[in-house]
Amino acid sequence: MKTMWQKLSLRSRLSLLLALVLTLGLAVNIARLVLAAAPRVQAEDQSVIRLAREFIETLVAGLNETPDADAKLDRVVRDLNRLRHVSITRQNDAVEPAPLTNGRSGDDNEMRSLPAWFVALVHPEMTAVNVPITINGKPGSLLITSHPDDEMAEIWDGIVTQLQVGSAVAIVLFLFTIMVVSRALAPIETLSEAMTKIESGGYATRVKPDGPPELAAICGKLNHLAAVLGDAVDDKMRLAERVVSLQDVERKEIARELHDEFGPYLFALRAHAGALTRIADARDPNVEATRKHGSAILEQVNALQQTNRRVLEKLRPVGLTELGLREALGALLRLWGESHPDVVVETAISPSLGATGETADLTIYRTIQEALTNVFRHAGATCVNVTVEPTELPSGLTRPGRGGALVRVRDNGSGLRPDHKLGFGLTGMRERILALGGSLTIASGDNGVTVEAVVPRDVRC
Repeated sequence: MKTMWQKLSLRSRLSLLLALVLTLGLAVNIARLVLAAAPRVQAEDQSVIRLAREFIETLVAGLNETPDADAKLDRVVRDLNRLRHVSITRQNDAVEPAPLTNGRSGDDNEMRSLPAWFVALVHPEMTAVNVPITINGKPGSLLITSHPDDEMAEIWDGIVTQLQVGSAVAIVLFLFTIMVVSRALAPIETLSEAMTKIESGGYATRVKPDGPPELAAICGKLNHLAAVLGDAVDDKMRLAERVVSLQDVERKEIARELHDEFGPYLFALRAHAGALTRIADARDPNVEATRKHGSAILEQVNALQQTNRRVLEKLRPVGLTELGLREALGALLRLWGESHPDVVVETAISPSLGATGETADLTIYRTIQEALTNVFRHAGATCVNVTVEPTELPSGLTRPGRGGALVRVRDNGSGLRPDHKLGFGLTGMRERILALGGSLTIASGDNGVTVEAVVPRDVRC
């Protein structure tokens, strides 16, 4: 039963509940009329018999003064038997009168037209009252019997009429309510179709707010959701394109450095190696020339090692994995401080930061490195403040409960020009942080520039 109910649509559920309520209401009303029928018939019986008895007692009181009391009593009984709701039978000790039909064939037909259960419930037994009389000194009695056929037929007709009218009203009300409910629930089908289109990638789908205020509000929220999803997908596509573009730029830069830096050194090494070969092939090798070319080769190798270290530093900070984020940042800040002694570098790395993960560590390191590069190249600052501390990420950025690190680099330089555009470095960092589920903001003013990044911890942390 529960499974069947769950398979029904909302319209079907409302229709079924409404039909049950209307049927129950009609049944209660009919049951009330049926239960009230018996007291009503009983009250009618008692009223009719009481009136007939009082009337007979009044008529019989003057019968003994008439010359033929028996004949007059018979006429009185015949006249009274014309009443609809009672029958009167004369009884005495001498003669047992035949039962009087009272001409009630129509009443019998009415009784036969009534349901047997209704007759048994309303008036199972006839009500009869025996009225004693004395005629010319002879005792006798008149038997007054009630016949509530008309009253029961009237009540039954009222019940049937109530059933018919109530059923008609219930059907009209049911159809009207179903029509109103169908019109009210029509936006749900539109919402379902719109959700299907959005699921398939149709983020331009919009639903006209219609129906009750609640459904109209849902339509508005769905439209807003579709717009947000569309913007998010567009941002994702732009981010992917930007990532590809930045990767190409990085590859070109690495290729240029390899060509510009490694190429001359390798050419020089080849030249010195060739010279050494020629000296070795000579009959009288020149020791001084050999030493000169060997020294030159050592110098070129040292230069190659430095260049290789610089290129590797761009690709991956040396010591970040081995030393950890805190030590690697300390070394980076010391190098900047040594190369720019005229700039005060203040650092505050919270001891409660904890492990953030390899990806987050690299992102934090690169963000600080890029921000400091811009400060020392363009800001003309005399003081730089670097802070790294734990933070809780807003629910709109990533999954709830996933913490992260707040990175802030603030300088007291000249600030950014109004028409300034971010370079590849900070643009790439912003997109990297956004891809991780964080955020990066840059605020510029008269007191300098503040770069603030929220970097989520790695999922495994």
